[in-house]
Amino acid sequence: MKFKPANNIQDLQYFGEFGGVNPSISDSSTYTFLSAKTMFDTFEGNTDGCYLYSRHSSPSNLYLGEALAAMEGTETANVAGSGMGAITPTILQICGNGDHIVSSRTIYGGTYAFLKNFTPRMGIETTFVDITKLDVVEAAITKKTKMIYCESVSNPLLEVADIKALAALAKKHHLKLVVDNTFSPLSISPAQLGADVVLHSLTKFINGSSDTMGGVVCSTSEFVNSQKSVIDGSSMLLGASMDSLRSASILKNMRTLHIRMKQHSKNAAFLASKFEADGLKTVYPGLESHPSHEIFKSMMNEEYGFGGMLTIDAGSLEKANALMELMQESNLGYLAVSLGFYKTLFSAPGTSTSSEIPLEEQKEMGLTDGLIRFSIGLDDDIERTYKMMNACMKQVGVL
Repeated sequence: MKFKPANNIQDLQYFGEFGGVNPSISDSSTYTFLSAKTMFDTFEGNTDGCYLYSRHSSPSNLYLGEALAAMEGTETANVAGSGMGAITPTILQICGNGDHIVSSRTIYGGTYAFLKNFTPRMGIETTFVDITKLDVVEAAITKKTKMIYCESVSNPLLEVADIKALAALAKKHHLKLVVDNTFSPLSISPAQLGADVVLHSLTKFINGSSDTMGGVVCSTSEFVNSQKSVIDGSSMLLGASMDSLRSASILKNMRTLHIRMKQHSKNAAFLASKFEADGLKTVYPGLESHPSHEIFKSMMNEEYGFGGMLTIDAGSLEKANALMELMQESNLGYLAVSLGFYKTLFSAPGTSTSSEIPLEEQKEMGLTDGLIRFSIGLDDDIERTYKMMNACMKQVGVL
């Protein structure tokens, strides 16, 4: 049967304490027990339905985690206070001193910096590879490798990982495949393609209003519970917890995610085709010119499209900056990092979200000075948006 992520979210039913159509918010940091024995059993992990302390879990966080697990089709999920608060404990739960990771070379700058600069302090080494070349990925695997790490659609170059093939490779070598699916919620369902762990920055498309941070780890009950262990769980001990008020807010916004993703994708596809026809170097997975277009098509939940992210090359950093400033002045969007907002956001990744990556490595992976990353918004009249953007491009000499 075809996987239907939005149906899985919709089929969850919650009632508030007094019959509200939204679940009541658990506005407590700690929870009482009717007996000392129950408290002891809860610390030991031998009780269900008992809450201990909000850093460990809360009803509001469990509601949101349940919805996100339903979306990805995993057994369970654990939410965190930020995307990095989900990514870093996952890496540290799987890997320790002496272990090795094979990672995509084009990933979010914060994740890259964590793997490149921080985890070596703990004796964890990472080899960065072109994730689209399976032979290169396999050649990088050693006896010490524990994990293959990638993004479904990479930040910022929009390279597409062949998750089915990577999952088969991970299984062959007894590794965990960890996939960050932040750029493509609903469009791609990595767990259904064989990924062991699926991560999201909830800050982006899933929340959709750029008013809070959040992250999630979607996986098996065994893995998520290991992260929440009061004895040695990385999420519990590192403390990247989410506040219940924020959980409740994100859960409400998830109800419209399927509508928003369809519009983000529709608008991005329209602009990408226009930009490419104008002669701009345009990267968008929905374009036939994208080298992994067919791989994306083979993995996607078709009704949600190819996502809301695209890039163009303005030719130089000077032109890129001039264009972004003019587009902001023209009320076409905001010169800002992040993504998934109702307005279009644009930035030059080489000097912002990927600035942690050394310049020589940016050049090697194809991250040019003039690259502009767009998170396309929910504009109703996308033809008008295109005409205004086109005029801005002509004014600053990009066209």
